[in-house]
Amino acid sequence: MRGKVAAQAHVALPDGTVEEEYARDGFAGRYAHLYRAHAPVAWTRIEGPLRPRAYDTRELAPGADHVDRTTLLANLDVRVHVGALDAPMPYVFRNADGDELMFVHAGSGRLETDFGPLAYREGDYLLVPRGTCYRLVPAAATRLLTIETAGELRVPDRGLLGQHALFDPAVIEVPTPTGKSTLAADARGEWQVVVQRDCALTRIFYRHDPLDVVGWKGTLAPMRLNVADIRPVSSERYHLPPTAHATFAATGAVVCTFLPRPLETGDPRALRVPFYHSNIDYDEVLFYHRGSFFSRTGIAPGMMTFHPQGIHHGPQPGAAERVRDASRTDEIAVMIDTRRPLHPTAAALAIEHPDYWKSWQAGAEETP
Repeated sequence: MRGKVAAQAHVALPDGTVEEEYARDGFAGRYAHLYRAHAPVAWTRIEGPLRPRAYDTRELAPGADHVDRTTLLANLDVRVHVGALDAPMPYVFRNADGDELMFVHAGSGRLETDFGPLAYREGDYLLVPRGTCYRLVPAAATRLLTIETAGELRVPDRGLLGQHALFDPAVIEVPTPTGKSTLAADARGEWQVVVQRDCALTRIFYRHDPLDVVGWKGTLAPMRLNVADIRPVSSERYHLPPTAHATFAATGAVVCTFLPRPLETGDPRALRVPFYHSNIDYDEVLFYHRGSFFSRTGIAPGMMTFHPQGIHHGPQPGAAERVRDASRTDEIAVMIDTRRPLHPTAAALAIEHPDYWKSWQAGAEETP
């Protein structure tokens, strides 16, 4: 310890200071806690491309079909898409580029796959492994956040918490084959499979329904998990890092789920809001699904924030006061952390709220 510090991270900060966590490998590597006289986000101007960003996906027009989904952020490991589907897909889709994790922001229906069908509803994660044929059959207008990963998506190891932490593996649903999908042949008597490879599409035609599996066994299959079945870990006296809420992981990426949970009410000196940090090794994306995100104002369901490596972020002014008398959070959000820097697409720039970086300035209200 050097100088004026807190004995315990995130608890009993010295008067007149704010705490910044400066750490490698997300929140798992070597670290230092810096106690500053001013918040590291108390900037007056930012010149250049590096800044916190916010996007309003509600401004995107629905696509004609599933492959018209809009890519907002991408790197070599991860592509983040949003899309809308109001009618059944008239073809079967197979992604040869990566696994797909679809989060159902709105809607309900049926996911038909090689392995059989899965019913889906709002708040579901639908994990489709690379190379699996599938189609979506909405019963209600469906809005999806899709995370496409080059590496295999898995449920992360819970370590000493045990394999039942966050959710019991028994709540994961996998398909049972029915031997027939609801997709009918086209006017030529053919069924179409659209394959994505190296971001290009190839169309393959058959004289039979390609979703014709009548049985399967093994350890690899599509799966469904609803956020209602996730039971977040919490600490009454210590603010846990976001990685405590990790739901899925792949090479170069982690997906976390923020859910309603108790706040740190066991010690009045404990931080109840996220600590400042500068994302040294990871970019951070948050998709807001429902509720009120307690460290942010002006954020609505369907919005997305992007906090890139190399610039600080943390609670906005007034966040600590807003939760001073609260005992729980009221939020559902999906967080995507990526090791490689993400790059916004032109579609993202078209729906960006360019003044989001100003929302940390004293007296400013976030405007998105």
